[in-house]
Amino acid sequence: MKIYTRTGDAGETALFGGGRVTKDHHRVGAYGTVDELNAAVGWVVANVVDGEIRDLLSLVQHDLFALGSVLATTPPIEGRPEPKGVPELPVGRISEMEGWIDSAEVELPPLRSFILPGGSRGGAALHVARTVCRRAERAVVHLSTLEPVASGVIAYLNRLSDLLFTYARLENQGAGVADVEWRKEG
Repeated sequence: MKIYTRTGDAGETALFGGGRVTKDHHRVGAYGTVDELNAAVGWVVANVVDGEIRDLLSLVQHDLFALGSVLATTPPIEGRPEPKGVPELPVGRISEMEGWIDSAEVELPPLRSFILPGGSRGGAALHVARTVCRRAERAVVHLSTLEPVASGVIAYLNRLSDLLFTYARLENQGAGVADVEWRKEG
């Protein structure tokens, strides 16, 4: 398989299941931002010290690939069969992430104010991934106002951003870096 096909040289790309759209189409924007999120999570995996965070986020990367594949698929049209090979959405992971968040929060001091993103190298990478996750969520929400979006995609991204925030705090705590609370007066 060649890495270049030249089929997108005119600014269009194919959707899985048929059809072509421009590369600035809202569906391409949504799955492209999920791909960017996956790269940001990969950066996190390369930078966090906590092995459990690294292992669990490696699972999330596989989920994000599946989620992106679902978003890159032509929306269902009555009478047309669904394309074969589209991975299942990992909606079961949503409740797993809630359990991961609950486990992490037991180890953290209660959150009493807004905190600034940053801290350790791994914590800062997690905060960047969290903001990319929120952008992906916004892109998918926008897409859902225009075309059908598979059930569970938005909830998955919402929960993932909560997980990334919690893991940023946990990673910073493990590195001995305190959360920096936001002060109104700077």
